[in-house]
Amino acid sequence: MTAVRALSLSQIFKSMRVDLFDFDLPEDHIALRPAEPRDAARLLVVRPDQAAFEDRIVRDLPDLLQPGDVLVLNNTKVIPSRLYGLRVREETAARVEIMLHKREGGDRWRAFARPAKKLHVGDRIRFGEASESSVCELVRLDAEVEEKGEGGEVALRFAFSGPALDEAIARLGELPLPPYIAGKRATDDKDRADYQTVYARDEGAVAAPTAGLHFTDDLFRRLEERGIAHHFVTLHVGAGTFLPVKADDTDEHRMHAEWGTITEETARVLNEAKARGGRIVAVGTTSLRLLESAAREDGTIAPFSGDTAIFITPGYRFKAVDVLMTNFHLPRSTLFMLVSAFAGLDRMRAAYAHAIASGYRFYSYGDGSLLFRS
Repeated sequence: MTAVRALSLSQIFKSMRVDLFDFDLPEDHIALRPAEPRDAARLLVVRPDQAAFEDRIVRDLPDLLQPGDVLVLNNTKVIPSRLYGLRVREETAARVEIMLHKREGGDRWRAFARPAKKLHVGDRIRFGEASESSVCELVRLDAEVEEKGEGGEVALRFAFSGPALDEAIARLGELPLPPYIAGKRATDDKDRADYQTVYARDEGAVAAPTAGLHFTDDLFRRLEERGIAHHFVTLHVGAGTFLPVKADDTDEHRMHAEWGTITEETARVLNEAKARGGRIVAVGTTSLRLLESAAREDGTIAPFSGDTAIFITPGYRFKAVDVLMTNFHLPRSTLFMLVSAFAGLDRMRAAYAHAIASGYRFYSYGDGSLLFRS
């Protein structure tokens, strides 16, 4: 497998004003719970050759695609990556919240800290409670601040490494529901199932690939009966993907890198499907970003293993993905920029206006859209 370097911003887009991607969203359109069953969520279909939008449901997906099409889904699994700790410095202490977002080694993570101003390089952070029993040692976890960057980002080196660190994080961490949900209600046991796809396998994400939350075993069965295959890739979604764009122009925004992989076998079967005339259907922006990171200029997909910080805005030429299934995204976000690049900015502004007027539910637990490439 080969690692594809992250493209520079100048290779991907021309500078655009961020306010072009702004829109008003009423608070009551933000979904606090998912649809039940999962595939009962609404699905807005946006086609480039039809002025009207189609109001469907996710369960209709087999009828909206063609035999020979191939779904590509991200099988990353969300870890309990929100940690609450105590910064210890000489005789003083302060409480801090840590959101892990990218693993960089067996004992090292990049994270966002709040409030970051309370942390200095060399500080020690203690998570959990001390215990005198070695059997219960994992109720406590220490980390040292090794670096401090912009926007509250820090690099932490933990006292544990590998599986021992994973177990400690699982014991002490909290499921990282997005702030627009967590700010309105407490995380509960139901979220532990709701905020994972039914096919989640490889642990490492700190946010769910939310378009995949709509899939059920029955939906997969019906897609296969229709002659629509599915394959998995892995992109460990980081919190940086969902950070608001604070710059005025897109070329001033820096994407955080995320680690992903596409196996040789998966690349081969996707290329064979394209050669037979099938369309590549990315389930979620994470799958799309990974596929486009791995795509060659001729549209074929190469095996991939490494980081990607690809930033897609209008003007980008898509090489691999033909259809995108995705949820509704935040105003001024990199994800709304991506869907605007895929289906057209004016078209997506109209689609979102239709969705708001029609009562679609937004964001991670919300409804979906099926976008055919402009």
